Amino acid sequence: MLLEVLIAILIFAIGLLGIIGLQAASIKEAAGAEYRSIAALQANDVIGRMWASDRTAATLQANFASSSGPVYLNWLTAVNASGLPGVTTTPPTITFTTVAGGGATPVSSSLATVTIFWQAPGDTVAHSYVALAQLTN
Repeated sequence: MLLEVLIAILIFAIGLLGIIGLQAASIKEAAGAEYRSIAALQANDVIGRMWASDRTAATLQANFASSSGPVYLNWLTAVNASGLPGVTTTPPTITFTTVAGGGATPVSSSLATVTIFWQAPGDTVAHSYVALAQLTN
């Protein structure tokens, strides 16, 4: 009878350890989802600022180009204060590509690529979120 009790306690302990492992994985995934949400929110914020500004290619490049634009620098301050871990190690980037328009009256537009990097505690590699927006005049 004592052997049966010991085996039952062993099985119970193994099950309990499994549940604790699942809980730890769940917490890690929830934190990852929070970081992705913050990155998406920050990317959408800068894209909204682009849409509200003058959308000519030269103005977008001057105001939002990584590390030089005044609007970019203000946005970078908000990203650094957003709570994303490790975001100051690799700053976010914004690049622009000119896209030729088609149709009877071709209008060129700019394709903005916003990339935000972060590295959660305990992670060995940085994660990134990329958002694309096509901005026409």
